[in-house]
Amino acid sequence: MVGSDLTPGSNGENPKPNTDANPPSENDTTIETLARKVQDSLSVGKKHKFWETQPVGQFKDLGDTSLPEGPIEPPTPLSEVKQEPYNLPSMYEWTTCDIDSEETCAEVYNLLTNNYVEDDENMFRFNYSKEFLRWALRPPSYFKSWHIGVRVKVSKKLVAFITGVPARIRVRDEVVTKAEINFLCVHKKLRSKRLAPVMIKEVTRRVHLENIWQAAYTAGVVLPTPISTCQYWHRSLNPKKLIDVGFSRLGARMTMSRTIKLYKLPESTVTPGFRKMERRDVPAVTRLLRDYLRQFIVAPDFDEDDVEHWLLPTANVVDSFLVESPETHEITDFCSFYTLPSSILGNQNYSILKAAYSYYNVSTKTPLLQLMNDVLIVAKQMDYDVFNALDIMHNESFLKELKFGPGDGQLHYYLYNYRIKHALKPSELGLVLL
Repeated sequence: MVGSDLTPGSNGENPKPNTDANPPSENDTTIETLARKVQDSLSVGKKHKFWETQPVGQFKDLGDTSLPEGPIEPPTPLSEVKQEPYNLPSMYEWTTCDIDSEETCAEVYNLLTNNYVEDDENMFRFNYSKEFLRWALRPPSYFKSWHIGVRVKVSKKLVAFITGVPARIRVRDEVVTKAEINFLCVHKKLRSKRLAPVMIKEVTRRVHLENIWQAAYTAGVVLPTPISTCQYWHRSLNPKKLIDVGFSRLGARMTMSRTIKLYKLPESTVTPGFRKMERRDVPAVTRLLRDYLRQFIVAPDFDEDDVEHWLLPTANVVDSFLVESPETHEITDFCSFYTLPSSILGNQNYSILKAAYSYYNVSTKTPLLQLMNDVLIVAKQMDYDVFNALDIMHNESFLKELKFGPGDGQLHYYLYNYRIKHALKPSELGLVLL
């Protein structure tokens, strides 16, 4: 995720179900409609001055079919890329954050835990574990120089953070090496210092130094210009706790006991050959995933190293399961989720909401509905409180049937320096960004 109005910390969706409202109609969620609403609601002085200077799709170009798809600006010769870091306000200095260092990782964890994404009512805040941060920031061929911090010169206190990691993305038939930008966070007391635009420019400069010219990111608000707009859906696994902490509410004419009964899941999975992924499964899972992702307009270009890093189970970070045919021992289906808890703010009884987020799921022989029901059963056995899923890929086919409810916010996907002519439906998107 990346900052919205360049006040990071309000940038992504810390998803909460919209228990009273109906999901928006398709017409309400088109990029064009969103863009018009945003432009209408902003005074001239508040339009996205920073983003209007960047090589991103601009609202004014929506619907202009004469513009070519692909890079917006050509690469600059590396000798012309700015060699020195951008200037910060005089009290602050750049630092490269070594996530391998226990001390530095703890500093980053504390900054994010206290200052990162909150919901609109300030009831929940993402709580990325140190293990999650190390997983998210150290994929194959990562660059330490892309883990950027800002410190106070005098005290050396870490007060801001932004990261990039390299990845390959396929847009139609074109494979593009890009940076995935994430964790843009500025200490709450420094939000007026305009650090975020400088940080975005600095991470962009460091990405360019590696001869990479495209990036992908998400935000919970509309910037120029989303390539797709998706919605989070939530499946209650521990309804009493979710209601007690204010994550969801009792439905009309519902009692707590009826609600608990409504969301009750079977004790054990039903699919023969359903088991946890192991290292020996990496080649088969890679083939399965690559075949599946070909059908989407935008999707990652995973190789075996990527699959081993992103999808091999890591305790309290990512869990992956597959179906191995009892007869042929062929790997036919795959499902995964990552763990991103939220701190519960101001509640005497609970401090953590344990949330699972649907990651990549592939169904070839087992119906996706059955596969995902088994995943819900496993997540419940592992004491998760809620299971979240975006309506991307084929997820829409199981959401209502498996008693997911729509969230109250949207997640917008963006590409930097790459134009896509028409906004994508969520079902045309095969990319999950952390």
